[in-house]
Amino acid sequence: MAETCYYFVTDVETNGPSPSLHSMLSFASIVVNSDGDILGEFEAVLKPRPEYDRDQSTVDWWKNRPEAYAAATKNPVEPQIVMSRYAEWIRSYSGMRVFAARPLIFDGHWIDEYLRIFVKSSILLAPYQAQDLFTGAGLDIPSYMMGVLGHSKHMKPPYQIPAEWLGNQPHTHRAIDDAHGYANLLSKLLKLANMQEPLPSDFSE
Repeated sequence: MAETCYYFVTDVETNGPSPSLHSMLSFASIVVNSDGDILGEFEAVLKPRPEYDRDQSTVDWWKNRPEAYAAATKNPVEPQIVMSRYAEWIRSYSGMRVFAARPLIFDGHWIDEYLRIFVKSSILLAPYQAQDLFTGAGLDIPSYMMGVLGHSKHMKPPYQIPAEWLGNQPHTHRAIDDAHGYANLLSKLLKLANMQEPLPSDFSE
């Protein structure tokens, strides 16, 4: 029997573009299994790291989104506490665990940095890491979408993804809302992929 696979669809909100210079304000993860079922969620607001500055362009961007900024900064918790709780929550799902985001290179970079700093772990399992939370290097949802659909239409602006594929979830820049939208998208893609031809015997277990 194949091992259960869980995808942790994650969205982050920050006060700058670089996890080496700025801080993560909030993030949320939604768990989707390989059948496309949504199983659970994790949401957190973090205190900014005092030694890091805010990026002025990002500050100006947030000024036009006051409700989203309020959600990303309300009742913040120390990053050490948040990331420890997050790692414990991830491990509560027994099976193969895969980090997923849209785009992976942004959200994954931030989560990886915070896992390394605060819980001595990472998204990408490496020999020198004491703990492993995820399998592989993560799933970029737009790239997976291109693979499932067989073309690159939805990889380019204006990213015309059908609203129903996002569960009719508006993109609000509140982490939990955007994570739900992308989780609905991944759920749709997984269900489409499961309808396709089975793998050749060489790729089967």
